[in-house]
This record gives sequence, C-alpha cells and structure tokens, in this order.
Amino acid sequence: MNQIADILKLAGEAAQQNVDAVLATVVRTEGSAYRRAGAMMLICADGRSVGMISGGCLEPHIIKRAFWLTRNGANVQVYQTGDDIEYTKNGEAKAAAKEETSRDDFLNVDFHDEPDLDLDELNFGLGCNGRVHVLFERLTTATALLNVIGQVRGTQQPVTIATLIRSASRQKSNPELQIGMRINLDNYTESEQITTIGANGIGTSNSLNQAGFDVSNTLFNTVENLAQHELGDKNAEYVVIKSEDSKHLTTEWLVQRLEPQIRLLICGAGNDVMPLVTMAKLQDWHVTVVDSRAQYATRIRFPQADEVLPLSLEDTDTLLKLSHNAAVALMSHSLSQDRARLAVLLTRANHYKYLGQLGPRYRTERLIEEISATKVNQANLSAGISKLHYPIGYKLGGDGPEALALGIMAQINAVMHEQTPPAKCVDLANSNIAMMSQA
Repeated sequence: MNQIADILKLAGEAAQQNVDAVLATVVRTEGSAYRRAGAMMLICADGRSVGMISGGCLEPHIIKRAFWLTRNGANVQVYQTGDDIEYTKNGEAKAAAKEETSRDDFLNVDFHDEPDLDLDELNFGLGCNGRVHVLFERLTTATALLNVIGQVRGTQQPVTIATLIRSASRQKSNPELQIGMRINLDNYTESEQITTIGANGIGTSNSLNQAGFDVSNTLFNTVENLAQHELGDKNAEYVVIKSEDSKHLTTEWLVQRLEPQIRLLICGAGNDVMPLVTMAKLQDWHVTVVDSRAQYATRIRFPQADEVLPLSLEDTDTLLKLSHNAAVALMSHSLSQDRARLAVLLTRANHYKYLGQLGPRYRTERLIEEISATKVNQANLSAGISKLHYPIGYKLGGDGPEALALGIMAQINAVMHEQTPPAKCVDLANSNIAMMSQA
C-alpha cells in the first residue's frame, strides 16, 4: 500500500474543499503488470493526482477519462499492455480502440461518446503483454474504503474486505449487485447482519436489505464462501464465486487484507539515523526515534519521523509499547543505552518482528555476555539472541550513513515479508560500514 499516506491526505483535502475526485484501484492483473491488485490512484477534478496503478503508461489516459468513466457510477475497465497495441510507421505505440461486445471481452476503449481524446496519446505499449483491471469510483463512495484504511493505520489492527468487481445472473429478474460494494469479512456472521463498509468505515453495520441489495440464499452463500477464503501469504486475491442454485449467480471479487503500516522504532538519534528515517518514510512506514539524550531526540533533527521522544533507560513500559510488533533498530553509539535496551528486548523474542544491533560483531557479543551474566531465564535470552541481527543490515557495498541505511532497510524488508535474501546478501560483518559504527 505504498503512497497510501499521500492518497489519504489528498482525499481529505478534496473533501474539505468540496472538490470531486475519482479513486482508481487495480482489482486484478493478468500476465505481466507493474503494480499488483490493491494499488490505487486518486484523481481530483482540479487537476491534482497522486498514486500509481502502472509504470506510467496508463496514468495520463486515466486522468483524462476518470470522470467520464464514472458518470454513471462505479465500474471496472480492463487495459491491455501488449497484444492489442498497434504501431505507427515511426514506431510510436498506438492503442487499438474496440467496443466492449460482451462481459468476457477485455476493454479496449469505446470513445464514441467521449469528446476531446486523441488516440495517439493513449500509449499503453510497453511490451508487458498483460492486462490490468481497474475499478473507478467517485470519492463520495470511495471515502468508505479510505476511512477503513485510516482506521487500520490508527488501530494497528488488520481488516479483511471483499470488493465486488463483477456480477452476472441468468435470471434477469434478479438485480445485479452494485459494483464497488464492499463487505467486512472479519465481522461476517451467519445471520442477516452482514457488515458492509459504510460512509463512516467499518463501524457501520447494515443488513444487505437495508443497504438496498438483493438478499438471497445465493448471496449469503457467496459471502460465506468469501469469509472462508484464505489469502495465504498474499495481501490481495481475485476470487470467482459461482452459485449452484437456479439463479446461476456468478460474482467476481477482490479480497484484500488491509495491513497496518510497518512500524520502525529506532533507538538512537545520531546523524546516521537521518537517512534511515528518510528511506523508511519513502516506504510509508511509521517511524519513531527515541534516545535517552534529550538534546539529540528533537523534532528539529528528525522532521520526517512520526514520533521523536526522549526516553529514559528506566522507562521499559514505553519501550515495550513502542516495540510491539515493530522492527527495532538499536543505533545509539552508546554502550549503556544499547545494553539497557537489549536487556529488555532480548528476553522477549516474540514481542517484536525484527531486532538489529548496530556495531561490529565483537561489540554486540560483549553486550550479550554482560546481559547474560545478569539474567536468570537463559532460555528466553537464547531465543532473543537467535532473532537478533548483528551487525545490523546487509552488506550491499558502498560507504557512509546512506549505504548503511539501505542495507538496514533491505534486511528489515526481507525479515518482515519472510523473504530469503540472495546468498551474497550477508550481514555487514567486518565491512567498512560496520566499522564506522564503533562507539
């Protein structure tokens, strides 16, 4: 969900200024695609936009067409980035325009009712040979989703939602469900109260009858199937549900697990922390910087951080609160600070998601020995030591605080997303970057 902070900010500004906007969301990809399902872009009527749903090929086209496409409500369009691209004599790509002839045909744009468009400007030909399905909806309806995302970021509690991107029934008397309808799957129960995503976020719980939808056994079975769907290690997945009754209802959904921001706690407020804060904010992480030296832990030194706190070594409660489910980087250049923080964290290996210690290996081993001599529960300490990354970060080459920050970010990303690094991507042992961190 990169760039989501900018989207939330612009959406709030647009709402306050009574500026209409359209949210474009990738709901499905086929073949090669630059962004995955869940990627979003917000386009305002006054020309402002933020976010990306492709590598840059679709954005100019979408900015031009977003409001026209949503003139009759939310809908899904499908864009081809390869097979259907025609080329002019000078080699420039030109999109082939087609009318949609059936529900199973992929878009290719119908311009007949739309003025002021130049086909030569619609350059989708990147050789990707993929298809990108994009949901377009006005901000008035998309605000519900954005409010849920804001709640997830504030409460640090994930939410699983399903978004309807297509429905079809052989019985014309059965009205189609509204494209863009969202259901909170975490609150689903086998009753007539299915929690829909309302204007105030997930706190709005309506029956589908009250929300204006056709409530049938088929639909409830559909929602039940969605609620039981396992995403596994994915954050978003395209799901097709086919009914087995006489209505022959087929629905297509995007099931998403909306995750909180990655939280990074940096213990230490030296100058080498500054590029790490910058890189983490570029990834839209929530960053907290603490130091027992109040003159270092100041907002002036770290304006990009979400929180900057002077934290005494005795305040273990605050340390545990800030480090819960977070990535923790110990970078104080102070033996007394690192020893105090490590003594608390090493015995709580399941409390945080990542723990890294700056400095050469022998320095950290000295700290571990000193802590070990004072601890009774050696089993808990061993579990923490096995989870500790030291020296912190990967050896990627380069020199200076920026190279150090890049190695730390790479390692935290790999650990948090359970990715195995390449064999050459080893800890910074005996490297020049590690040596610069000696106290």
